[in-house]
Amino acid sequence: MGLKLSFLGGAGTVTGSKYLLESISHRLLIDCGLFQGGRTLREMNWKRFAVEPAGISAVVLTHAHLDHSGALPLLVKQGFNGMILCSEATAALCEVLLRDSGHLQEQDAKYASKRGFSRQKPALPLYTVKDAEAALRLLRPISFHADCELPGGGNLVLRRAGHILGAASVELEWERTSVAFSGDLGRHDDPIMFEPEPLVKGDYLIVESTYGDRSHPKVDPQRAIEEVVGATTKRGGTVVIPAFAVGRAQALLYYFERIKLAGGLSNVPIFLDSPMAVDASEIFCKFKTDQKLSYDECKRACAVATYIRSVEDSKRLSDSPVPKVIISASGMATGGRVLHHLRRFAPDPKNTVLFAGYQAEGTRGAAMISGARTIRIHGQDVPIVADVRNIDALSAHADADEMLGWLKSGRIAPSRTFITHGELRAAHALQSRITKELGWTCVVPEQCQEATLN
Repeated sequence: MGLKLSFLGGAGTVTGSKYLLESISHRLLIDCGLFQGGRTLREMNWKRFAVEPAGISAVVLTHAHLDHSGALPLLVKQGFNGMILCSEATAALCEVLLRDSGHLQEQDAKYASKRGFSRQKPALPLYTVKDAEAALRLLRPISFHADCELPGGGNLVLRRAGHILGAASVELEWERTSVAFSGDLGRHDDPIMFEPEPLVKGDYLIVESTYGDRSHPKVDPQRAIEEVVGATTKRGGTVVIPAFAVGRAQALLYYFERIKLAGGLSNVPIFLDSPMAVDASEIFCKFKTDQKLSYDECKRACAVATYIRSVEDSKRLSDSPVPKVIISASGMATGGRVLHHLRRFAPDPKNTVLFAGYQAEGTRGAAMISGARTIRIHGQDVPIVADVRNIDALSAHADADEMLGWLKSGRIAPSRTFITHGELRAAHALQSRITKELGWTCVVPEQCQEATLN
């Protein structure tokens, strides 16, 4: 009997990544992410796992973003007690992200109960900080490029994927079959992260397709940021930037430091209003060998902003009429403090809401970019009168051309390639290009679909 691969998430959507590999005697889960976006997707987080968590031997994480790691506390809560294998930087970031996610789940449940906009009476958190801490105790960091033995006698190797600090592509040899997972692939010209490393082994390949149907615009992100912020603050407005606490927040700090070093936006204060992003930025400077910046360059970039930690200071920031930039999580406006800033600043035409990358279908970010006149926040309809912009060039994901280049650079020609982690149009577009340009057999799996790997 060969291995069985099940797509428990990340199929037909860019969130909820979960891929289950099964042999006769063991089960291995690659990624364990939260579903994000519309209500239908979010409600999937409340369903029990498709297999008994206690029967899973180990989990392998590609990186720390919550759409890849955020369901780990649920898995542990439901009985998983095995190893969670990941890179050292991913483990450090998960310490911040998962605790913060548990805290936000608790706070959102309390707020929903207080305001009465939850269908649950009382509203319950998906999981708690205590659940997150139970998951963190199972983390087992491993080094890039080192062989790691898996339960059942298999072997695991992590290769750098770019994208964010610690992100990995995964190569597994199990039951005499090699299976590779791209994880989320980074850019080839990223000023901070190293470019994705080519794959060495893979009879079967699972590849992401976030930008599988498009190419990033050839614009200078630094110039685009300076132009948008300069125009907004000149008319007395504030720029609110929803940004992922890990990855985009640090990239934005880097660009703002470069702008100010060159003499631009000299009188514009920059605020980072996300305790999670503050902690992630501090971790970023510690892992000097995982990114291109020197320690001094990293510290200068992190020092360009005023860090906001307390809720009281965040409220004062929203109430301040001073033209400014507020960087706050989450990146697709699905939760976190940025929602309070959107309620305050989105109804005013002198302000700007600036997105810094991909917005999944069903999220507030996608709705705003598509021209929505209102968005619903905490049970209320908030008018969107502010200017809404998106700088796609800030994305941490490889585009279609970069993904094809990465595939061509490897030493593999898989017998089958599964295209995941993308909306259907993007996945099918990448499928068409891989089939045409590489001649590989490609499949776009559906949620919960199973495949036998001979």
